[in-house]
Amino acid sequence: MARISPLVLLPPAIFAGIAGLFLGGMFRDRSDDLPSTRVGQEAPAITEEALPGYAAFEPEMLRSGEVTLVNFWASWCPPCRAEHPQLQALADEGIDIVGVNFRDQEDNALDYLGNEGNPFAAVPFDPRGRTAIDWGVTAPPETFIVDGDGTVLFRFAGPLVGSDYEQRFAPELEAALGEDPAAGGS
Repeated sequence: MARISPLVLLPPAIFAGIAGLFLGGMFRDRSDDLPSTRVGQEAPAITEEALPGYAAFEPEMLRSGEVTLVNFWASWCPPCRAEHPQLQALADEGIDIVGVNFRDQEDNALDYLGNEGNPFAAVPFDPRGRTAIDWGVTAPPETFIVDGDGTVLFRFAGPLVGSDYEQRFAPELEAALGEDPAAGGS
């Protein structure tokens, strides 16, 4: 009778172990989603260099007494393009958004805003990504909710679209604005 080598069983065992890790990852709670070290702290500095032809960022914008969003975006970023209509809608509702354009080509960013519209109260230009590093941004788009005294309240990684926006971002924004989510506010 032929003996089966234990090495023959090794590939299926490795595959089963990896599959188990992936399966466990799919069902884990998302409460540990990329926590931001900035939440609860004063907002970091933002470059005062502006995209030419657009309003420059001024530090008092984050200490105006009003909730402000800080959105990190780039023209080459497909999820940034997907969330752009939502940013426009938020701006139309009167929410100030500082749109930090980072790791982008100036001409491409100008063309993008020229074609798609500008939802931003200021458009800081951060071609080397220094401001993004200070804020702990991992990839665009990322949006931060900043209260009226300049404290970061919430970090949202990813595009502001769909059920993720409705279930995770909108309630945080409504709470920051002092609206009752059950009353059907923004």
